[in-house]
Amino acid sequence: MAGDCSGLDTCEFSSAKMLHRRQFLRHLGVSAAALPFLAGLPSLTGATLPQRRQRLIIMFSPNGTLPKEFWPDNADEALAFKPMLQPLEPFKSRTLMLNGVANKIRGDGDSHMRGMSCLLTGSELLPGNIRGGGGNPAGWAGAISIDQELKNFLQSRPETRTRFGSLELGVAVPDRADPWTRMSYAGANQPVAPVDDPYQLFAKMYGRMKDRDSLVSILDDVREDLSRVATKLSARDKALLEQHMTLVRNLEQELTSNEADAKIAHPMPELDPSVELVNDNTPQISRMQIDLLVNAMANDMTRIATLQYMRSVGQAQMRWLGIEEGHHALSHEPDTNTGAYEKLQKINTWFAGELAYLAKRLAETPEPTGEGSMLDHTLIVWMNELGKGNSHTLDNIPCVVIGGAPGFKMDRSLHLGGIPHNRLWLSVANAMGHDLKTFGKPDLCELGALNLA
Repeated sequence: MAGDCSGLDTCEFSSAKMLHRRQFLRHLGVSAAALPFLAGLPSLTGATLPQRRQRLIIMFSPNGTLPKEFWPDNADEALAFKPMLQPLEPFKSRTLMLNGVANKIRGDGDSHMRGMSCLLTGSELLPGNIRGGGGNPAGWAGAISIDQELKNFLQSRPETRTRFGSLELGVAVPDRADPWTRMSYAGANQPVAPVDDPYQLFAKMYGRMKDRDSLVSILDDVREDLSRVATKLSARDKALLEQHMTLVRNLEQELTSNEADAKIAHPMPELDPSVELVNDNTPQISRMQIDLLVNAMANDMTRIATLQYMRSVGQAQMRWLGIEEGHHALSHEPDTNTGAYEKLQKINTWFAGELAYLAKRLAETPEPTGEGSMLDHTLIVWMNELGKGNSHTLDNIPCVVIGGAPGFKMDRSLHLGGIPHNRLWLSVANAMGHDLKTFGKPDLCELGALNLA
């Protein structure tokens, strides 16, 4: 329903009187439809400045990497990217690469299944009847994922509670549900599906679309209300509101234009084929999803998000890169197959470019409640389910951290010697203010959080 803000926390205003946000909007004489544009502005919430908003985005790309092209030659020194990761060069001073992070979860399921569904949970898969390329059949993950753990923690506190708690975004994720397509879990046996349709995400955020054929202009409906409220905003918040409105207008135009050409939703057959028909406009969908994500975080709709590209064992054809073969098939080729090796370099460079775009959008967006940019207060963690595709190793899984958070020193590459990835999630939780002592399997957390300061 348009403007539905049920379940939102109360806000403290300058009068010190506690009012529900919908009541506050009525007090200003504006409609509830304007809430998504106004809820995160400090001028209206009365929050004491600066109020630090620490955020987390976990980005996933599948099928392993090429270690010789991915990892810097020298660990524990100033960071130097190899050509495959050159898109990240503008953010070198804000990047930490962690070599030697291992997924030590064993048990049922093949490496792809455990690499995907245990990546964020740090715990075994449940027994089940889904059989992969090796090992015993398995089911869903048996524990909550770190993103949902942190969502629950932040939502339990009035000062950090947000409208959604978390957002799970996808790009070209197949229309199927199994341990290869799910990495977020609300609990044991509770997979959380990513939203990979920009229409669905846009509607979730703003709630005023009738259908795909007749997109209602949200801004036209709320422009008068927003103009009235603007007189009560600080100069900084006026700029944020204008930026927010401009982005939504651009997104509306993109969605409308692309829907006319039937290009937004990537076509998927009912049965999973050997090669998935990923739409050639996947790059455009990726940028739209990233824009929506940054928009949601800028307006404090969420502080936790996952961004999932394709799926584990995914056979995406990346024709926009001039590649016709499926990604998973290429990842199985020996390193001596120079043609496949070069195509895998292109694929991983493209993923790095999407990460760079996400970092860029955060870096160019002012932090709403403090100094600097949103990137200064957002931790992006880019990971993969495998360390190397053709060996299916769960050791040295790719891990790139970009942004800013307490306890994370950037502009360097560390070799951690095969530590359980559970300990990384403890460090991330601590940076978010959640003093976890164990996460996932307790015996893999005995040495505690990593010292990354």
